[in-house]
Amino acid sequence: MSRAAIDLRSRAVPVGRDLTLDLVRVACVLLVVFVHVLFTGVGRESDGSLLIEKTVETQSWFTAASWIANIMPLFFVVGGYAARAGWRSAVARRESADTFVRVRLARLARPALPLFVFFTIVLGAARVLGVDPALVDTIAIGVGSPLWFLAAYMIAQALAPAMMRLHERHGAWILLILFATALAVDAFRFLFVGGVLGIAPLPPTGYGLGQELSGIPNILFAWLFAQQVGFFLYDGWFALRTWWQLVLMIAGGYVALWALVSLGGYTQSMLGNQWPPTATMAVLAVIQTAALTILHRPLTAIMRTRAAQGTVFLIGSRLMTIYLWHLPMIMVLVGIELLLPLPLPSPGSPLWWWTRPLFFVVVLAAVWLLSLWLGRFERVPRFGVPRRPSTAVTVAAVVVFVTPIIAITAYGLDFPLAAAAAVGTGAALWFTKASTP
Repeated sequence: MSRAAIDLRSRAVPVGRDLTLDLVRVACVLLVVFVHVLFTGVGRESDGSLLIEKTVETQSWFTAASWIANIMPLFFVVGGYAARAGWRSAVARRESADTFVRVRLARLARPALPLFVFFTIVLGAARVLGVDPALVDTIAIGVGSPLWFLAAYMIAQALAPAMMRLHERHGAWILLILFATALAVDAFRFLFVGGVLGIAPLPPTGYGLGQELSGIPNILFAWLFAQQVGFFLYDGWFALRTWWQLVLMIAGGYVALWALVSLGGYTQSMLGNQWPPTATMAVLAVIQTAALTILHRPLTAIMRTRAAQGTVFLIGSRLMTIYLWHLPMIMVLVGIELLLPLPLPSPGSPLWWWTRPLFFVVVLAAVWLLSLWLGRFERVPRFGVPRRPSTAVTVAAVVVFVTPIIAITAYGLDFPLAAAAAVGTGAALWFTKASTP
């Protein structure tokens, strides 16, 4: 038996830890990978030219499926649950809020650093070699699309200690305020910026002003709402609801989603409402948390098995690497397919659909091999207690980390922004290390 297998079998489960949330976190990332596999439709036209399309987005059922399959709000709910549990442990160890935030920054920034360095080198080389800029932009924008999560999740986790204090004092009032503010941002974006001012959406490439930029404040309000729901989940509020109350919560949530989408401005697809986030993400957070509570018992039964625990711990130990590197790996594997003298299945054809599960497994296997080296970046060093308050340093580290990533999400990945993200991530890690004894 391998050492890794022995470690997994002998690993002790912390007392009070809800393993179903580890399962949910892993399942969410794997679903994201599979959806991106379905998005990546690459083939050749009849004249031999390259065809690149988002195949699954062209399907008639995709919009309806996105109302269920967009599970990113649940990620923030689970993050809120974990933050509340982690904060209680930190308080018991007499750790400061700065240490709490620095640990979470390291968990995101360390795995992200090699990715941004890789992007900087590849995009810089593409410039020097004179590769078709349109092709580079098409690939780079797609590969950089999941990076919004790094900035949004870091901001939510950095504010978690303050938001937990507000939660303890004011409870559901914080949810109401966050949701009302998210609606206000949406109204400003759709009615005033897009309507009165007539500012168009951002172009596919290049910098400038666009309607989407006015929705960026909802990184705070929509995702903090989802995280706040996670605090309620940790407190047991959802567990105290009966099954029919949870079902009514889900049904009422979908009615609210339909009402919001009917107002105009919002896209029918929930994927389109993900960036910049809109109030629909807050509604989905409640729906998905209620559904998770209903499914808690069968998920718990699954996680009592050694096979499930071993699989979840194995994948969970490389989760950020899988999330960050799966799209670059998809593009590398597609590039290899294009170079091989083999016929490619036409995107959307029956053969293409039948080969997607196999391609999904190949992508995961390739990323796992990559993680054998990159996995070291997921190991977070222990932070000591600072000799003096370091709030300013912690805030600066978070700001320099998230700012280039928000710019990448708004304008698309390119060489200058990749380099800025690499420098910002390195600086954030240096700042946090410098603030320890």
